[in-house]
Amino acid sequence: MLSITDLSIRLAGRLLIDQSSVQITPGSRVGMVGRNGTGKSTLFKVIRGELAAEHGTVTLPPRWRVGSLAQEAPNGPESLISVVLKADLERDALLAEAESATDPHRIAEIQTRLVDIDAHSAPSRAAAILSGLGFSAADQLRPCAEFSGGWRMRVALAATLFAAPDLLLLDEPTNYLDLEGTLWLEDHLAHYPRTVIVISHDRDLLESSVDQILHLERGKLTLYKGSYSSFEEQRAARELLDAKAVKRQEAERARLQAFVDRFKAKASKARQAQSRVKMLERLKPITALVTQDVREISFPAPEKILSPPIIAVDNAAVGYDPATPVLGRVTLRIDNDDRIALLGANGNGKSTLVKLLAGRLAPFTGKVTRADKLSIAYFAQHQLDELNEDASAYDHVRKLMGDAPEAKVRARAGAIGFSGKAADTKVAKLSGGEKARLLLGLATFFGPNMIILDEPTNHLDIDSRAALAEAINEFPGAVIMVSHDRYLIEACADRLWIVADRTVTNYDGDLDEYRRLVLSARNSEPAPRERSASSEKPQRPKSDNRGSLKKRIAEAETEIARVSDIIAKIDTALSLPDIFTRDPKQAAQLSKARANAADALARAEEQWLEASTQFDEAAG
Repeated sequence: MLSITDLSIRLAGRLLIDQSSVQITPGSRVGMVGRNGTGKSTLFKVIRGELAAEHGTVTLPPRWRVGSLAQEAPNGPESLISVVLKADLERDALLAEAESATDPHRIAEIQTRLVDIDAHSAPSRAAAILSGLGFSAADQLRPCAEFSGGWRMRVALAATLFAAPDLLLLDEPTNYLDLEGTLWLEDHLAHYPRTVIVISHDRDLLESSVDQILHLERGKLTLYKGSYSSFEEQRAARELLDAKAVKRQEAERARLQAFVDRFKAKASKARQAQSRVKMLERLKPITALVTQDVREISFPAPEKILSPPIIAVDNAAVGYDPATPVLGRVTLRIDNDDRIALLGANGNGKSTLVKLLAGRLAPFTGKVTRADKLSIAYFAQHQLDELNEDASAYDHVRKLMGDAPEAKVRARAGAIGFSGKAADTKVAKLSGGEKARLLLGLATFFGPNMIILDEPTNHLDIDSRAALAEAINEFPGAVIMVSHDRYLIEACADRLWIVADRTVTNYDGDLDEYRRLVLSARNSEPAPRERSASSEKPQRPKSDNRGSLKKRIAEAETEIARVSDIIAKIDTALSLPDIFTRDPKQAAQLSKARANAADALARAEEQWLEASTQFDEAAG
């Protein structure tokens, strides 16, 4: 059991958690929620032992392994599958010892333990996790260094999930994922066999993957049973009860005070008046659970509604190399009031499509027709880095308003969520959510006809995401969304486009159907295909494919030699004359280990044969 007792945490002089206690039973799946900056990530650091609490204790069972996502993405020449397999430290250590062990009894102990932890099925389990997070069979054999930072963070997540710690701590894990990866992760966490606490602002993940909600508000931790919708209902009921209790207490306080004021000067009532004074002193105030106001998000309307369609694409091909376009045969139409969500795994061309629509990429072939005076706002997460860290929100707005009067500039800054002193706070001191709000306000500053939103929710809390959905629905122009947030898509989108197989198609189903489609595909054997080091990349030339196949052959040969050596050592242990009479249970486990090793050898030989055949075909 994870036991948090009378815990107080202070960071940089600010009290984040104030004398809170909570008990989390083994096997619980807990979603942790609260406004940005309340101390959720700091609590994780205390649980991991990286930060000392000011007061109180965090107690874990002595043998529990605690796992969380690494802060830095893995990098280097090792293949993805190797990086993930090494996350199981015990298995890695046992396999290393197995290669050098010579004592038959120790060999027997090692192999028995490997059977106990199901070590021989580890490669298939690691491959299944990598596949679920969007890596093909070919990707899994490529060096980690070939992938971009976002993809390598997915490898770090895969390694954490594969290690299957007794307590799994995940802090906003969907920030690195596309919608397809998020859907897989929701399903994986819903079946996680141990204890998990996940900090998330993703409503659907909190609805489908957890059975308890840990709420951090005003320095207090409160654990609610049930999903996120159940938490909202329970909290609303609690707010109502607390509001009534406050009203009753105020009435009682007024009654007592009136008695004291009326009779304190009368000697005959002095004792009773003094008694009421003591009752007033003992009447501790009840703090009502008042929901903090959420600053609304709004997008200025375009000055003029254009004649439809505002964009028409006819049989276009687009990409970065005319010889290998990322997308082809693209034919589509966008009207004034369209709400379109783009579906499809990262690397399939969603970013390429929005760049085509925004006019940042010209088509190689085909035609793109835009309405006259079409204005497009484009928001993407990477643009957060383009904000001037030394400038304030006011400075950014002033830059767009030229010589406008001071009052108008401040009014406009307030309209995008930065009023009063907040307008003068430097960007460097803003939270991720505040930066996202500022960038949304700047991107849509001049009232565009169409807004393109590429992962707009990564730094927004749940209430701010709801405010964004409301802003999208109230905006009179067109909106194109790329998001892993299912709630946002379901709340706003009326059309779904799938970007896959090098083109764009309309999807007639809903997100529930799409979820079943994604999980079905990702839980099956992944088909070999190449993944880009950045988001998108042309196919590799034939010679590069031969190099990849040659590497697969060498890795299969290494695996064959390794497993053959294990089988030989198991045979040595089984040949001990007294093994079956002295320890029949160990003998049975060794026999099972040999059978598993034999299966692993057969798989490695099949992989070698397949890669060799493909290499010969490529060479011919």
